[in-house]
Amino acid sequence: MSKSIFPKIASRVISREAKIPHTISEQEKFLIEICQLPIDEALNKLNASINGLLSKEAEKRLEQYGKNELAHTKKVGFWSDIFERIKSPLVIQLLIIGLVSGIIGEISSSIIVSIMVLLSVGLSYVLDKRSNKAVEALGKRVQTRVIALRDGEEKEIPISDIVPGDIVLLQAGSIIPADLRLIHTKDFFVSQSILTGESMPIEKKTDAQQFEGSYVFELSNACFQGSNVISGSARGVVVNTGTKTYFGSISERLTETRPLTSFDIGVKSFTYLMIRFMIVMVFIVFMIVGMTKGNWIEALLFGLSIAVGLTPEMLPMIVTVNLAKGALTMSKKKVIVKHLSSIQNFGAINILCTDKTGTLTQDKVVLEKHVDITGKESEEVLLYAYLNSFYQTGLRNLIDRAILAHIEVNVQSSCQLVDELPFDFQRRRMSVIVEYEGDYVLICKGAVEEIFSVCNRYQIDDEIYPLIEVIKNDLYEEVEDLNKDGYRVLAIAYKEYPKEKKVFSVEDENDLILLGYIAFFDPPKESAAEAIAALKNYGVEVKILTGDNVLVTKKICNEVGLKITGIVTGDEIEKMTAEQFKKVIEEANILAKLSPVQKERVIYELRELGHVVGYMGDGINDAPSLRAADVGISVDSAADVAKESADIVLLEKSLMVLEEGIIEGRKVFANILKYIRMGASSNFGNMFSVLGASYLFPFLPMQPIQILTNNLLYDFSQTGIPTDNVDNEQIAKPLKWNIDNIKKFMIFIGPISSIFDYATFGLMWFIFNTKDYLNPFIELNQKNYLESLFQTGWFVESLLTQTLIVHIIRTKKIPIFGSRASLSMTLTTLFIMLIGAWLPYSPLANSLGFVPLPLNYWLWIIGFLIFYSILTHNVKVWFFRKFGDN
Repeated sequence: MSKSIFPKIASRVISREAKIPHTISEQEKFLIEICQLPIDEALNKLNASINGLLSKEAEKRLEQYGKNELAHTKKVGFWSDIFERIKSPLVIQLLIIGLVSGIIGEISSSIIVSIMVLLSVGLSYVLDKRSNKAVEALGKRVQTRVIALRDGEEKEIPISDIVPGDIVLLQAGSIIPADLRLIHTKDFFVSQSILTGESMPIEKKTDAQQFEGSYVFELSNACFQGSNVISGSARGVVVNTGTKTYFGSISERLTETRPLTSFDIGVKSFTYLMIRFMIVMVFIVFMIVGMTKGNWIEALLFGLSIAVGLTPEMLPMIVTVNLAKGALTMSKKKVIVKHLSSIQNFGAINILCTDKTGTLTQDKVVLEKHVDITGKESEEVLLYAYLNSFYQTGLRNLIDRAILAHIEVNVQSSCQLVDELPFDFQRRRMSVIVEYEGDYVLICKGAVEEIFSVCNRYQIDDEIYPLIEVIKNDLYEEVEDLNKDGYRVLAIAYKEYPKEKKVFSVEDENDLILLGYIAFFDPPKESAAEAIAALKNYGVEVKILTGDNVLVTKKICNEVGLKITGIVTGDEIEKMTAEQFKKVIEEANILAKLSPVQKERVIYELRELGHVVGYMGDGINDAPSLRAADVGISVDSAADVAKESADIVLLEKSLMVLEEGIIEGRKVFANILKYIRMGASSNFGNMFSVLGASYLFPFLPMQPIQILTNNLLYDFSQTGIPTDNVDNEQIAKPLKWNIDNIKKFMIFIGPISSIFDYATFGLMWFIFNTKDYLNPFIELNQKNYLESLFQTGWFVESLLTQTLIVHIIRTKKIPIFGSRASLSMTLTTLFIMLIGAWLPYSPLANSLGFVPLPLNYWLWIIGFLIFYSILTHNVKVWFFRKFGDN
């Protein structure tokens, strides 16, 4: 059976402002109306026949209603994708700087800026595409066909050609091709878990049904597109197709724009903070240089160079490389990342919402108990249940398979089948008659109420007692206790007949002896308890959002050690005010019997309350929630629409895999934050240095080409950040953007670099006598030398302090001694510092405007670097102690 029959839905999602429709749509109301009618009236209402449609009529309806396909959007083309990336404020800013530089003749500056843009945009495009290709390989579409009655004959036709009024034939393994009303069934069980989250198969029948609920899946004579047949056979008339199906209505909503995630908002906020800062800074510098130096073209060029220096143009590249490295690491841990930006959201999650089926549970039916009516384990009950399932000749459902898988008995040598009374929905029980130990034994298995109704005795051990009404009421209470524990309970009864009886009928199911019960359960995964405990240790709260009932969900949560803080159902949510709803979803961690729309609403509200929300799901009903969450998580065995809606796809449906992904996401964000803090504080410090130097000195404190060179080397030194080690303390709790914290860090740490910049100005001006520049009697060559000496001295000090700071702010511990950077980062920063020290003596020195620095300059600079490191570390420790690190 394939789940990948429906068209894939492009990776775009529901907007925050999108209206969440009423629980019951117009199409669902029409389906309910059809299901409430007798079969003949239902067919008439649909202009359908029990013999199916004529081919010509089907063609007309196909033209009228359209293909039985889901809504989907076109994939974004290459140029559209590139345009979206170029629209980034940082990229636009660099393009403007590059254009202006080219217009005023600074071709080298224009080329350097263009290379930065090309690397940033190109690298992010390539890495995003590479990641998406890995996921596309997971969900190859399969062209599936369905059997329908056309022209009075059974014909195989593509699912996309099904139209309202078609009569379709269903059997075990079939996928329901549309929303339909059943007109004939035989032992028919359907799994709706992909839509509702309920693991147990649902019995379906044909009788007209009065509907008074709000949950359309309660219709027992309707089947819904995307669910599948477990056992039996049926015929149904198609009511809704395409986007008018329940599943289709979900797909239509998934083509809208996705809300900004925690990561998107954080990057956007930081970007605009730095752009505002840069615009103000450049304008002030431009005016100061123009007015004090008198050369406005030089002032403009210097201002543009400062703009490049203050722009965190490497942010897109650093972010992309960090995310790509994280995606590669996560792929080795059975996690495929569809959208790179979701990695940071993964690490920032502080609430994980998940369905229980297949995540906390094994997603299968297991025989858990076989007891007599006193609750004591009974091998006789198990044996009789086994005989009933073994000898029944109809299609075995999940219940029968679970019984036969629980025990293996060689029954054929000791008994044989005499007759059987098949299951039907009126009786809700089935019986086999076997020859066993010299007698004919009728063994009956079925729903508790129906078995009780045909029993007049009960058995305890070998004693048989009359089943009076008082005892029967007590027995109902015992069964109710099992139901409260989350079990699905069936009763077992029997009756012995003499061998002379040759013919059996349902009338023989009377005066039976009640033997006991068998109870079934979707057992918890062995790893679930450990995973929940681990997630709690990492600051992640788990909330269960399920379509299943409260009793089963509560039982599972107790089994896996999830402490229940509150329980609420979908029906209760519908009756709440907005304030009550907010309070309940904050406190409750079990939200049961939810519709997909209610799940989506819960996630939106949690995000509105300031949480970073992850949602894990694999069914069609999970698609809206996957899109609504900051990060949607699915599995490779999920429905196609769920995988398309997800940001992250797990190759193993386990919370343990999820835990590893969350940790990796935090490492990625911790490394991104290093660049953010370093860039912000460094730029803020440079503001004071450039402003002061531009006003105080008669020449430019650094030439434009020197600023660009400094910036390029500094940017290159940060390429080792994605590989850097992360302290365990940094990933012990969820990490998310905190722009206020970044601003404070910038304000307190940034000026420290300015202290040493001004110390360098004083060093060059007074100790190395660049103040002689003001002497009117020195020659022009000497003036040029003193100007270059000053600029070279600040260039080297500025590059060394900027490069060194990342080692200080990368950890809350003492750098090197308490926490060491990765080898690649250490080598990269060391290499750039050596390049900076070498340039004044290199063959490139003259073209860059550098002159050799005196040897005693290095003694001063080494001292500056030592004091700079000590002071910055102490201020950093004070800052984190006072304001925290997130």
